Formats: sequence, structure tokens, C-alpha cells
Amino acid sequence: MMSLTFMQFLFAFSLMLLVHAQDQSGFISIDCGRAENFSYTDLNTGIEYISDARFIDTGESKLIWPNQRNNYTQPYWTLRRFPEGTRNCYKINVTSGMKYLIRAGFFYGNYDGDNKLPVFELHLGANLWDTVRFKDASTDKKKELIHTPLRNYIHVCLVDIGSGIPFISAIELRPLPNET
Repeated sequence: MMSLTFMQFLFAFSLMLLVHAQDQSGFISIDCGRAENFSYTDLNTGIEYISDARFIDTGESKLIWPNQRNNYTQPYWTLRRFPEGTRNCYKINVTSGMKYLIRAGFFYGNYDGDNKLPVFELHLGANLWDTVRFKDASTDKKKELIHTPLRNYIHVCLVDIGSGIPFISAIELRPLPNET
């Protein structure tokens, strides 16, 4: 009898986690390089992604090589590269004063056929967030930080430092409880 109660508890707890995990209120999930007005739900994660077209008006959309797609989820199949300008920024509306986990994802996948790994900077507004460097063409990078914006928008910027063309595959924002 004791194990049945424990099993029921495990089932209820697992169900609660599943339901909680699917609550995407406040999520902003941007697939960089996707066609304008295009959205989809990633089959692996259940997360809905939208195009980056309304957040930026510079750069070029590119696809990674088809043979690379099997190893990565759909948000990493496209990217936006920035061959012009030193600094290119996404403007994303947020709730000021709310704490966010902000994740930027990058997958080169030799999309350009050059097999030259770029190095560039990632900024949050005017502040350096990190330098993006790749181990090889088939490895993705994710950069994360926790930020509480003072305004109702943030700028996620890619900065060309003269070592290849900056690009980005995905931007994700997740609201966090204030006690975090």
C-alpha cells in the first residue's frame, strides 16, 4: 500500500512539472533568420518560436547546411548574419523591472561554405556581455545572463571586431521570479 501511494505521488509530481514546464507566458523565443511572419512550435521542446524580422531591420538570413540539421533543434537551422556595420542590434520589448534569463544561441554549421570561424562580441545595450568564439564549425554556443531591465526594451547587439562576420541563431528570454 505504501508503494502505491508513493507511485501516485510521483505521477502527480511529474504531471505538475509537465504542466508547469509548458506554461510559456512571458517567454520570448526568437528564431533569427526565419522568414517574416513565420512562427512554429519546436517539436523537441514544445516552445513556440517567432521570426526575428520585427526586432531588427539589418542583416541577412541564411540556412545552415542540411547535413548539420539532424544534430540541432529547429531554431538553429537558420541564422542572421551582419556583414555590414560594426554594431547591429535587436530591440526587444520587455517588462521593465522584471528579472529575465536572456540566452543568445549561435551555430555556425559552416553556413557560408568558408569554414572560417568568426570571433565577435555580444553586447547587452552598451555593455559587453561576452566574446563569441567557436571550437569548431559543428559546435554551438550559448551565452546566458540574468538581467533586470530599467526600460521597457533591451538591445541585444552583435559587434564586429574584425575577425569574421557576426551572426546569431536564436534569442530567448524567460521571466524569472523576483526572488531568484
